[in-house]
Amino acid sequence: MIHSDLEKLRFPIGPFHCPEYIKAQHIEEWIAVLEHFPNRLENLVASLNDEQLDTAYRLEGWTIRQVIHHLADSHHHSYIRFKWALTEDNPVIKYYYEQLWAELDDAKNAPIEMSILHLKAVHLKLVYLLKNLTEADLNKCFIHPEHNEEVPLKKNIGIYAWHSKHHFAHVENVMQQKGWL
Repeated sequence: MIHSDLEKLRFPIGPFHCPEYIKAQHIEEWIAVLEHFPNRLENLVASLNDEQLDTAYRLEGWTIRQVIHHLADSHHHSYIRFKWALTEDNPVIKYYYEQLWAELDDAKNAPIEMSILHLKAVHLKLVYLLKNLTEADLNKCFIHPEHNEEVPLKKNIGIYAWHSKHHFAHVENVMQQKGWL
C-alpha cells in the first residue's frame, strides 16, 4: 500500500484544520455535530454483528469495536478537560495512552452498547455545557502536555467535532467496503 492510500485510510476526512478566527457560526456548527453524533453512530452500527464489529477499519488499525470504545474514552476525557479549564487557571491536563487503552479487554471485547450509552450521556452533558459558555469561557485554555500546547476551549470544540466525524468515517468506510451498508 502506498503512503497516500494509508493516509487516506488513517485520515478519511483529512486532519483537523482550525480556522484562524473561530466565529460563533463555527462553534454552533461544531456543537451541532457533537449533539447529533452519538445517535448517528448508534444508527450506523446498529445492525453489525460481533464478527463485523471485530473487523479492522484498515490494516494494523483498530476494529470497529475498539473505535467505538475509544470514542467513549476520548470524549469522556474531553469533557473533563472542559471542566478543568473552566474551573482552573490554564491547567495541565493528564495525557493518556489511547493506543494502550484500545488494547485493554473492555476495548477489545466489551459490548458496544455500553460505550454508545456512555457517549450519549457525555455528549448530552457536554452539549448542555457548551451551549451556555460565554465568550470569556470559550477563550479559557488548558495545556496539553504532549506538545506543551495551550488549547483554547473554542478550538477544543472543533477538535472533538472533527474527531467525531473522523472516526465515523473510519467505521462508515469499512462498512461500505465490505458491503454492509
